[in-house]
Amino acid sequence: MIVKLHLIFTLYSLCASVFKVAGTKSKAKGSQGQFPITQNVTVVEGGTANMTCRVDYNDNTSLQWSNPAQQTLFFGDKKALRDHRIELVRASSQELIIRISDVLLSDEGQYTCSLFTMPVKTTKAFLTVLVPGRPDITGFTKPAMEGDVLTLTCTAPGSKPAANIRWFRNDKEVQGTKEVNATGKSFAVRSSLQFQVDRREDGVAYTCSVEHVSLPNPYMTTEVLEVHYAPHLEITHSLIIPQEGQYFKLECVSIGNPIPEPVLWSKDGGELPDIERMIVEGRELTITTLNKTDNGTYRCEASNHLGTSSAEYVLFVYDPNAFAQHGPDHALIGGVVAVVVFITLCLIIVLGRYLARHKGTYLTHEAKGAEDAPDADTAIINAEGNHVHAEEKKEYFI
Repeated sequence: MIVKLHLIFTLYSLCASVFKVAGTKSKAKGSQGQFPITQNVTVVEGGTANMTCRVDYNDNTSLQWSNPAQQTLFFGDKKALRDHRIELVRASSQELIIRISDVLLSDEGQYTCSLFTMPVKTTKAFLTVLVPGRPDITGFTKPAMEGDVLTLTCTAPGSKPAANIRWFRNDKEVQGTKEVNATGKSFAVRSSLQFQVDRREDGVAYTCSVEHVSLPNPYMTTEVLEVHYAPHLEITHSLIIPQEGQYFKLECVSIGNPIPEPVLWSKDGGELPDIERMIVEGRELTITTLNKTDNGTYRCEASNHLGTSSAEYVLFVYDPNAFAQHGPDHALIGGVVAVVVFITLCLIIVLGRYLARHKGTYLTHEAKGAEDAPDADTAIINAEGNHVHAEEKKEYFI
């Protein structure tokens, strides 16, 4: 009997659990299923946003999308707002999807999906619009003059959230001064570089890079600096030792922007004396056959709108025969050898005299009076006691 009652109680508990779960699911389907489901959307300005509203259960009740201004966009499959950017993607009893193309920052806000039951049930979805802000560089002066102070400014207008600006000089990053200003929903980000221009800046590329959460790769814009500066001239020559009869070339190497033109050649403050042998081609002066009359100071001069520069070269033409005749100077070599030998002999003589005088002496037992001792032991004792008279009994060896 007890077993039967326990079995009945168990069956009753299982049935109650099953009915409870079934009741909960039915309640969820009847309530939660009647509320529209939406998702927040994030899009980059200029992109496309798909707004989706759906219900798990619907008894043919209409769905509606409204914009942040509470203007109806679509009621079911019926378009209510005349905006060519807003299109219907799908409309059914359980789903309403619309598409907004060419999204603007002004499209950002809270959109509402409504299910027209009694009472009406609504769900919100927020559309976030990201604006990276394309960079623009100002402050370039073309051309810039050497010595000028330039302030380059890179601006990323209307970014949201605020963009990050980085500067690069060629491929190396340089630090600028950053400023952020809020303008409504967006931010104006500005970064500046200030420096004094010199000729080394000519041809340098300055790049402004804008980094933003919406960008897989930064936006970049580059400007190349052009610097004008006064000329500087140098003269190079083709021969180290110019000799008569040789072909000789001088080149006037100029550095300047704009390139200094033209190059003027002169000799000893006047015109070139022999235009038949002295040929000028651009920056080069060629003397076809050198001779002694070509000796002198050659000068090249060039200028641009910022100044004038010049350079000089003193030419001395050597006689090739003089180089051929001048062999080794045997007299000079002989004199040097004689001096070396003489010095060596003097050193040997001095060293010999020194050694002769200090060749070394030593005292023997006999010099100390040991010859007067009757035996060896007495000689040793006498030797130790007669140091005073040792000098008198030195034995010299020469």
